[in-house]
Amino acid sequence: MNDTVLVLNGPNLNLLGKRQPEIYGRETLADVEALCRETAAGLGLAVDFRQSNAEHVLIDAIHEYRVGSAGIVINAGAYTHTSVAILDALNTCEVPVIECHISNVHRREAFRHHSYISLAATAVLAGFGTHGYALAIRHLAHLRAGRPA
Repeated sequence: MNDTVLVLNGPNLNLLGKRQPEIYGRETLADVEALCRETAAGLGLAVDFRQSNAEHVLIDAIHEYRVGSAGIVINAGAYTHTSVAILDALNTCEVPVIECHISNVHRREAFRHHSYISLAATAVLAGFGTHGYALAIRHLAHLRAGRPA
């Protein structure tokens, strides 16, 4: 098993800090990447941080990390609520998968209350802001140490 965590971000997260800051905050995706790298380094892990607006690119990344990695942290954005294809890819994973959302999706529009990603996730974080990414990486380290979920 290698020490790399895939942090995967879906559509529109490239606009973090600019798009609806009243919901998602003012931190940019670069800020989130720095937080993830700092958190992981402190735990002896590395990060491969990616973002794409294209569903197939996200699926290809999942396939790349589904076996042998330290785990996957995924904020699939709107694909969370629509993509059976991403669910199918995540269902092939032999590593832990942490679903992460910046906002509390359960306090938002009804269509956001359903997640295909949750069906394959080891754990789900929502509403912790960008700090949720750090919590997700910490939980992967916790699981790697053989501690129970």
